[in-house]
Amino acid sequence: MNIMVIGGGGREHAIIKKLRENPAVETIYALPGNGGIAAEAQCVDIGAKDLPGIVNFARTHRIDFAVVAPDDPLVLGCVDQLQSIGIPCFGPESKAAIIEGSKAFSKELMKKYGIPTAKYETFTELEAALAYLDTQTAPIVVKADGLALGKGVIIAQTIDEAKEAARDMMAGGKFGKSGECVVIEEFLTGPEVSVLAFTDSNVVKPMVSSMDHKRALDGDQGLNTGGMGTVAPNPYYTDAVAQRCMEEIFLPTIRAMNEENRTFRGCLYFGLMLTPDGPKVIEYNCRFGDPETQVVLPLLESDLLTIMQATANGTLADVDVKFRDEHACCVVVASEGYPLKYDKGFAMTLPETGADTEIYIAGAKLGENGELLTSGGRVLGAVARAETLPAAIEKAYALAAQVQFENAFYRKDIGQRALAAKA
Repeated sequence: MNIMVIGGGGREHAIIKKLRENPAVETIYALPGNGGIAAEAQCVDIGAKDLPGIVNFARTHRIDFAVVAPDDPLVLGCVDQLQSIGIPCFGPESKAAIIEGSKAFSKELMKKYGIPTAKYETFTELEAALAYLDTQTAPIVVKADGLALGKGVIIAQTIDEAKEAARDMMAGGKFGKSGECVVIEEFLTGPEVSVLAFTDSNVVKPMVSSMDHKRALDGDQGLNTGGMGTVAPNPYYTDAVAQRCMEEIFLPTIRAMNEENRTFRGCLYFGLMLTPDGPKVIEYNCRFGDPETQVVLPLLESDLLTIMQATANGTLADVDVKFRDEHACCVVVASEGYPLKYDKGFAMTLPETGADTEIYIAGAKLGENGELLTSGGRVLGAVARAETLPAAIEKAYALAAQVQFENAFYRKDIGQRALAAKA
């Protein structure tokens, strides 16, 4: 089989490595891929949002199956266009990807169908948003409606800070069109849990839960990032919580999307808060999370390609989705200065990996002599799995410590909140 994977980060590297385990896979093309992915797939210099380029490449290279991984091409309709030329895809059509593409849509969906979430109001006029904030108390959350590279959510500690966020988004153009509409919602408290789930619109098969670490610095200090590390499973996500989430959130969401004629097939990501009143949805994503994917897929025992094909053709109920009874940890090694300004172009030295360790490259390119050079803020994920969480964390950090490039930095406390929860 010839497979095409759209995207070029650590998530896509993890997906490609897992797809490689299926003996039917012959060639994997990554569009655009990156310098590390080039060891696993043929990288093609076509951007993830270049839909005409992607479709043309698929048409001329006998692609048997496509995996559209990032949010932008999904929202733009990449799956729709590929399916229109007869190529089966893993990922939702544009009309379903709106569940991530518009926070206003997803909040209205939850309100309409009684899916638990934070109380909220939506605004398209700045003055109305500011007047509403005058009636609220802090902390409070201000969200850009559209896609904003994971940075469109501001947790304001004061009402003045919330007003500044609203002005930046709605009048200052901080997130372009994505910020023209904002959602202002109550601040929820409790442990956060990420659950990715395979679905073919009929059944939902959740993957192992995970815990993300968004802040740049130890102790959850510093700016929000795309994610500085993850552990799986999340100790707060007990069997009882999982059952409740399936009954109150997962299945109702899929049924709601069907009712709205927005059938969702692919990976639906549930960002959850386990509040004193029960689990509530913080956000939906229409695809695999990053870096959650980097700890979830190493624990997957079943064949990924078979599962992905089943989501596309509606036979997921007939497919086993099994995970190892183990733990995994991902430590993101980044360029110092991320998520703001950072230097790149530094040569990288990487350690050898074994049966229970992986290096997933997120931001690297190949130099003139074939050497790996840093080219992004998040450079790679050092991942390990083990029978216990402390052992997985220890292995992941031992791996990260062997990664060498100028200006490398990583958090030293990934997994500590999870360990405290298990204590």
